[in-house]
Amino acid sequence: MSDTLTVDVLDEKGKKAGTADLPGDVFDVQTNVPLIHQVVVAQLAAARQGTHDTKTRGEVRGGGKKPYKQKGTGRARQGSTRAPQFAGGGTVHGPTPRDYSQRTPKKMKAAALRGALSDRARAGRVHVVTGFAPGEVPSTKAALAVLDNLSGRKHVLVVVERQDEITWKSLRNVERVHLLVADQLNTYDVLISDDVVFTQGALDAFLAGPAKGAKNTAATETVADDVANEETK
Repeated sequence: MSDTLTVDVLDEKGKKAGTADLPGDVFDVQTNVPLIHQVVVAQLAAARQGTHDTKTRGEVRGGGKKPYKQKGTGRARQGSTRAPQFAGGGTVHGPTPRDYSQRTPKKMKAAALRGALSDRARAGRVHVVTGFAPGEVPSTKAALAVLDNLSGRKHVLVVVERQDEITWKSLRNVERVHLLVADQLNTYDVLISDDVVFTQGALDAFLAGPAKGAKNTAATETVADDVANEETK
């Protein structure tokens, strides 16, 4: 396992407010480029709608009558004006609706994300802030001031907590900022961003992993009750 990286945590004024540990098993692992490529290709493929459709000669309207007699005209025999060689005819081997998604194991996705984050962290492009808005009211001006203290690059990925509406409303219309919730962090968005900025809460939520929901807890309790009932019979 790699060593833990330490980065400064900045406050809304750009001053150091403490430090944050970036675990080496997430932010300092070997970057597997072929794996990242495979995961990104699968992610982009899954985003395709796949609703494209063309009509074959059997689906195009019209053309039911033979355009001219079989023999004696000197022209090639034709059975329909909706054949592919005619204008307005059907399309041969054209696209039809399909599902482009690829099956990618969760462990591969997680490994690719760790590799992408590690690449950014080793380059000093992972930052942590206490927050973007000093008050209780969203402020794009204040949020941009915080962001400018961190990075002046063109594409910045900001990771926030799901309930952090103030930061979301402050930065959602900024062109160079892409906002994501901690549990939505993915390899593609990390790769196309020059810098990755976490709020302190978002970093903690990301490292903690997905929380156990009440639904899962209730389901577990139900199964346990069923097993207990079976044993008492």
